[in-house]
Amino acid sequence: MASGTEDTFFREWHRRVPGQGRSLERARSLAGRLGLPDPNRPVLTIVGSKGKGTAATYASAVLAAAGLRVGTVTSPAYRSNRERIRVDGRAISEEELSRLVDKLRGDMRRLPRRRDGYLSPSGLFLLAGALNARDADLDVLVLEAGMGGRSDEVALFPATVVGITPIFREHLGVLGTTPAEIAQEKAGVAVADTRAVVSAPQSDDVNVALAQTVREATGVGVEVETLPDTGSGLPRSLVPGGLTRISAEIGYLAALRMLTACAVDAPDTERLRATLASISLPGRLSWHGVPGSAAMLLADSAIDRSGFAVALTTARAHWHTIDHAVVCLPDHKDMEGAIIELGDLPVTFVRLPHDHLHFTRPLPEAWNVIDAADLTPALLAGLGDRVVALGTVYFIGRLLDLVEADTERLFAPSGH
Repeated sequence: MASGTEDTFFREWHRRVPGQGRSLERARSLAGRLGLPDPNRPVLTIVGSKGKGTAATYASAVLAAAGLRVGTVTSPAYRSNRERIRVDGRAISEEELSRLVDKLRGDMRRLPRRRDGYLSPSGLFLLAGALNARDADLDVLVLEAGMGGRSDEVALFPATVVGITPIFREHLGVLGTTPAEIAQEKAGVAVADTRAVVSAPQSDDVNVALAQTVREATGVGVEVETLPDTGSGLPRSLVPGGLTRISAEIGYLAALRMLTACAVDAPDTERLRATLASISLPGRLSWHGVPGSAAMLLADSAIDRSGFAVALTTARAHWHTIDHAVVCLPDHKDMEGAIIELGDLPVTFVRLPHDHLHFTRPLPEAWNVIDAADLTPALLAGLGDRVVALGTVYFIGRLLDLVEADTERLFAPSGH
């Protein structure tokens, strides 16, 4: 991506001062100048602690299978920031992104300078994605929230349907002091016009918080629909394994509720199967060859003990043994869970160069520690033929780039 384009999205974030947060009001002002939100564009919003990208992908695929043209905005990207904005599963082109940047820049210059907060990169990509949906006259918009809910820029776009993936202690102390408070923040994207809210199974305290928040926001008109223990009804062959299954089914159910809200028929079985079978989820238990070698990489953006366990079990079921694990977990992720699950495996720990991510916790003495700049295909190949990569999405994205993974299209709509 051209440096000028990159700078437009990240300039204010790079120039923020200590203690300064994102400004939802500045983003709201910019959205207004851009003519957003568009009241004619129904919005499906995905919130939660984990699995939001999977849910957004499945929701988008189901809507596309029903014949709708779908704009999807997710964060972060895998290999290119173009991937944050997609139409019918495909990343927009460099030319399309440049066109959106030109529109953003003009109105950003007209915003009054304020010291109360910055325009966040994820928020600006979201505005660009909504602008693209309007200009391309897309039928529906699927938005993945960033860290929060009512405090996130997705809250600027009234949600017709809300999908909620599992909520746990991620961002404790940032979004709330308990999981229930985090749930209230995330469910705060529901509004009076919201037609349906679909949630993954949650703990009892989270369920109570979600129900109360949604009831208050919608005027007692909407009840939270929880994914049944038996699943959404999708055949197991059409949903991913591991912990991503629940998020995929949340995306599917949320899309069905959106189709009902839009008075659009659900896709026929053949078209739905073909579209869902085409879904690719890079970095979610995905397998990749390492260029120039016989080595294979299993990449998974696991950040807690349960995720680590599933990834390692999957690798051992396929390979019987694991030669090496490459791990990247900033201070706020579950390092204790990783240490327990990785056990005696040889581990290389990778530190990222992002100043908002901290790597200060003590690590096992046996672990090798490197900087992200040291990662190369040759280094990966030198770790063995069977390598597992675990950690934050930013890190997994770097590895996907190293192994030249195909991340341009997440699904291919049947019949489009």
